[in-house]
Amino acid sequence: MTLRKIAGLGALLSLAMPGLAMADEVVLNSGDTAWMLTATALVLFMTIPGLALFYGGMVRSKNILSVMMQCFAITGLMSILWFVYGYSMAFDTTGMEKGVTNFNSFVGSLDNLFLNKLTKESLTAAFPESVFITFQMTFAIITPALIVGAFAERMKFSAMLIFMTIWFTIVYAPMCHMVWSGDGAFLWDAGVIDFAGGTVVHINAGIAGLVACLVLGKRKGYPTTPMAPHNLGYTLIGAAMLWIGWFGFNAGSAAAANETAGMAMLVTQIATAAAALSWMFAEWITHGKPSALGIASGVVAGLVAITPAAGAVGPVGALVIGLAAGAICFFCATSLKRKLGYDDSLDVFGVHCIGGIVGAILVGAFASPSLGGFGEIESIATQLWIQTESVLFTIVYTTVLTYIILKVLDLVIGLRVSEESESVGLDLSEHNERGYNL
Repeated sequence: MTLRKIAGLGALLSLAMPGLAMADEVVLNSGDTAWMLTATALVLFMTIPGLALFYGGMVRSKNILSVMMQCFAITGLMSILWFVYGYSMAFDTTGMEKGVTNFNSFVGSLDNLFLNKLTKESLTAAFPESVFITFQMTFAIITPALIVGAFAERMKFSAMLIFMTIWFTIVYAPMCHMVWSGDGAFLWDAGVIDFAGGTVVHINAGIAGLVACLVLGKRKGYPTTPMAPHNLGYTLIGAAMLWIGWFGFNAGSAAAANETAGMAMLVTQIATAAAALSWMFAEWITHGKPSALGIASGVVAGLVAITPAAGAVGPVGALVIGLAAGAICFFCATSLKRKLGYDDSLDVFGVHCIGGIVGAILVGAFASPSLGGFGEIESIATQLWIQTESVLFTIVYTTVLTYIILKVLDLVIGLRVSEESESVGLDLSEHNERGYNL
């Protein structure tokens, strides 16, 4: 199996789009179908309830419902947008040709609006296209939901919904298309390895989160007022749900119940465990004691870092990626954050963007068979440069567009709740509810 065949779900599009022209040449495999149905449910489980609990426990008690509400609302909103036009923008291959760069190299057409080409019999590889659509829908759900953690406790709910709609349309869907839609796609043709979303999901969401927290400004009282997590039990439960659900995220991206899925599951476990321990020991050495929040953050850092590499690296590569991610993300979410003074409420940038960068770059080396990987790359140095270029492109693309969206929305409707609403808490001021009624 070549590296191009395991670099992500885009390889399936030669079978899936347009109009499933080759569907007659493949036969539905019940084993692959059962696995992809399971993987899809696992990825949805990552957002609700996993991410909702993970984030909910880290905010102050007066804002727990606001964060959870944002996760649930995004789940509903992205599901409908994906059905209406998102899937078409991300995966329609009309006008694409290998080695040819044109408009459709950056975004798909709208030929499949409202999934008008989908039939009950449509297949993607050896399972129903309807399952592939839903699987990718769960990725489109969790990516914007991750951004919520960066501006938690201070953005208007209405502004959040409008921001997410626009961001999904002009940032997420095109990035998904460029990386995963197969021959003719801009980053796909460049040879980028992104098995399950290092650039598409984590760097994309992480850098958007940083831009959002900078545009909105710091929370009232930050950093002098104590803003400790109100329920780390919720956060640990959420982290555990994310860990379990991530097997659907990574092993599911093999799009089959096969050897690639099996290896993706193994390396995901190794990298996550390594990152959790790496963060824990780094914190122990630096601060004198290991914390529950620290090990939970390390878990997520490892999951993030192995995501782009899960289909291409072996166990040793996973170990190195996990150890690096835990230590580097710890530094960025603590020392670097304090030094620069930005208020990324729940460390979306420090964990997701930085962890995504670590994995997206290191896969360029550890995909090599000489380092225990499973890819066929011409040169480690060349692949490292390709990976670095993809990281830089994602950062610039997402930063510029996210900044423009937020600044325009701020001028038109305003992004931030009033000081009084922020003091009372978003649970009451935005939703007229309390998370806890004594």
